[in-house]
Amino acid sequence: MRALVSLALVTATSSAYANEPTTTSSIAPTVSAEDGAAAFLDVARVLQSPRCKNCHPVGDRPLQKDEGVPHAMNVSRKSLEVGMKCSTCHMETNADAMGIVGGPPGAPHWGLPPKETPMVFEGLTPAALCAQLNDPAQTRGKDLQGLLHHVAEDALVLWGWAPGGNRTVPPLDHATFVKRFETWVNSGGACPE
Repeated sequence: MRALVSLALVTATSSAYANEPTTTSSIAPTVSAEDGAAAFLDVARVLQSPRCKNCHPVGDRPLQKDEGVPHAMNVSRKSLEVGMKCSTCHMETNADAMGIVGGPPGAPHWGLPPKETPMVFEGLTPAALCAQLNDPAQTRGKDLQGLLHHVAEDALVLWGWAPGGNRTVPPLDHATFVKRFETWVNSGGACPE
């Protein structure tokens, strides 16, 4: 029974990624490797900011606040396994917008990446982060174009630039981030050293 519940919860958690491109076509680079690697350094700054790394931590516990402290109430991926979905507390919008000052942040399909592909951003060097994003086995089969679609259009990603409360936003505005991500993609995913 527990295995069935766990499978159902992993499937539910993974559903946020289900409607995104997962192609693995290769397109000839149109941007130099040097320019792509430079663009990725900007991408990495965003991905390793609190709005991104808090849901892409080392281990199974999400982080919270700008300081990246472990989630209160001992929340972890094990919470999902026993039936406590992230949406139990994290609604479709920030609690502040519903008049609950200081309440939990919220966005559609709030949650961690699946246990099988945790997409860790916390503590990686830009080169290691770049290598991870280039590996479809670690990105749920997404190629670079699929990742670009994810960062450009996913509602949970977009929340990072309108997090409410006193939360900081990533170091680049969303349009600039997407443009730098696209430059990196168009270099064929060139990684910095």
